[in-house]
Amino acid sequence: MSFQETKSVSWFERIKNSFAGVIVGLALVVAMVVLLFWNEGRAVQTARSLAEGAGLVVSVEADTVDPAREGQLIHVSGPLVAASPLVDQEFAIGAQGVRLVRKVEMFQWIESTKTETKTKLGGGQEQVTTYSYDTGWSSRSHDSSRFKVPEGHQNPTMVVGSATFQIDSATLGAFTLDQNVIGLIGGERDMPVQPSQADAVQQAVGAGIRASIVDGNIYLGPNPHTPRVGDYRISYRLADPGTVSVIGRQTGSGFAPYQTRAGNALLMVGEGIVSAQHMFDDAMSSNTLLTWIVRLAGIGLLVFGFALILGPLGVIADVIPFVGWIVRMGTGIVALIAGVLVGTATIALAWFFYRPFTALVVLAIGVAVAFAIPKLIKRRGTSAPQIDDQGRPDVVAS
Repeated sequence: MSFQETKSVSWFERIKNSFAGVIVGLALVVAMVVLLFWNEGRAVQTARSLAEGAGLVVSVEADTVDPAREGQLIHVSGPLVAASPLVDQEFAIGAQGVRLVRKVEMFQWIESTKTETKTKLGGGQEQVTTYSYDTGWSSRSHDSSRFKVPEGHQNPTMVVGSATFQIDSATLGAFTLDQNVIGLIGGERDMPVQPSQADAVQQAVGAGIRASIVDGNIYLGPNPHTPRVGDYRISYRLADPGTVSVIGRQTGSGFAPYQTRAGNALLMVGEGIVSAQHMFDDAMSSNTLLTWIVRLAGIGLLVFGFALILGPLGVIADVIPFVGWIVRMGTGIVALIAGVLVGTATIALAWFFYRPFTALVVLAIGVAVAFAIPKLIKRRGTSAPQIDDQGRPDVVAS
């Protein structure tokens, strides 16, 4: 089921909106320059902190706490023992582990939109928005009162929500793990609800709602094979690593972040028996990956920011739609070049504070890429096949 809405936007209104976009673009460019500069400092500080920690850490046995190690950076591995079981009282589901995650989905109406825009002669636009409605499972409550067409698509209030249950403490041999350490333990896996638990679940939810176990999930509703709007599907994930490895500052019989001279505080947890060197190597790899993700995202948003700044040119040229398309192609290339240049220049400038040689290399790469973009575009344009009078590409025999 779908509905359409048509809206006309005048050329003058589009120009006004595009100049508002210039302000957003300028703010975005400034924000990305700050982000990229900060990211390089963060990356270097993290790398130096990890290198410092790798040179200081001492691996100790888990069965005893040595008071002589108080305040030192230590590495401990061993079996984890939870102080108490995990229980979701609302559905009578219990498990042994460090974290139990309940995911709740409701079968409901979901609105999706699709907008098609056509630029008309004179610079105006016609926007056709299609609103489609279908039922499906979602962990997010879709407020049907906000739908474009709420009639016939009403959703009930989602009264059962997702939740996380985590133990307060655990032991690792003679050491005690508090919430700061437990919160770093990952490794959550699907935990199917067993059919034998159906009676306990039904008793927990009460006689007014039918509960059943289907494919390892709790189903709340009359018929799990024919879901109705308002039915629920509940699944669980459990973090039960069995054995863990911890790196941190020994504080009594527990762990606390270790403050390095480089600036970062180190508190690390790994699933399983993992050597200290391996944990630091993984942390170094994660730092590198995060650095590159932020770099690429920052440069991409810089390109978008410059595109917003140059946006009014394309809108003004849209008086003749074909000319507007050509202008936008040109401003897109300019935005791409400007984003790459400003992004790499910012990264290089940040690196000058830490490693000048690397900064020169990064800057050179950025300049090379920026100058290569127009040449590649030009080469691609000249290699395009010529079209004859009948609309077929000419083929030149060699």
